[in-house]
Amino acid sequence: MIILFSPSEGKREGGTLPPLTQQSLIFPDLYSKRLAVIEQYQTLTHRGSDEELYELFGLKDTKEYERYKFPFSTMPTMKAIERYDGVAYDYLSYTQLSLEVQHYIDTHTIIFSNLFGPIRAGDSIFDYKLKQGSSIGAFAPDKHYKESFSAALDEMIGDNEILDLRAGYYDKFYIPKKPSVTLKFLKGGKVVSHWAKAYRGIILREAAKHQISSIEELLAMNIEGLIVREIMETKKKKEVVYSIV
Repeated sequence: MIILFSPSEGKREGGTLPPLTQQSLIFPDLYSKRLAVIEQYQTLTHRGSDEELYELFGLKDTKEYERYKFPFSTMPTMKAIERYDGVAYDYLSYTQLSLEVQHYIDTHTIIFSNLFGPIRAGDSIFDYKLKQGSSIGAFAPDKHYKESFSAALDEMIGDNEILDLRAGYYDKFYIPKKPSVTLKFLKGGKVVSHWAKAYRGIILREAAKHQISSIEELLAMNIEGLIVREIMETKKKKEVVYSIV
């Protein structure tokens, strides 16, 4: 099974792994397509006006801009799954998991980065800031990655089932060719946002702990605080609706 996951706005600084190379990321044959985005990003971070950088980073404090102005060829990296620091990642608690569980996450999870495009959770990336939905100058990363990487993703996924834990925005980067399974979370009969992020992290964690290989195994898991309310199915996807109790 392949699990699709969102990035987060927050990132951890630093890293202990070498700077980015062609072998740092999945699909090395498409590295030039990533460089087309990364190099434009670096040019803008170095030469952009405060107004342009605000649009790029979504940060008002110009002092924070300096954190992202280093040449990417010199910046240390860390695993993507450890770089991101948001609600879903807090509840995933990756560093507290066993090596076996971490390996499952590293190899089964595809994260859709606004800068790097589709990457494995275990791929190495440098610290960056790119506000969701932002263009890099006149360049739209989401459209670029959808056009350049969809075929490679479809081929990599092959016959594996797909659990899509992404926020809806990331359909702009990739829509699976085959039917996928998405999740919806209700509390008091209403769709929730914060807790949806939390439970996406929890479900990824529990899927990894159980080493699941199918949606059937996912639905058989007893996840504390969640009850399957209904399953809605169309030709393109299956949506599992959970009630938070």
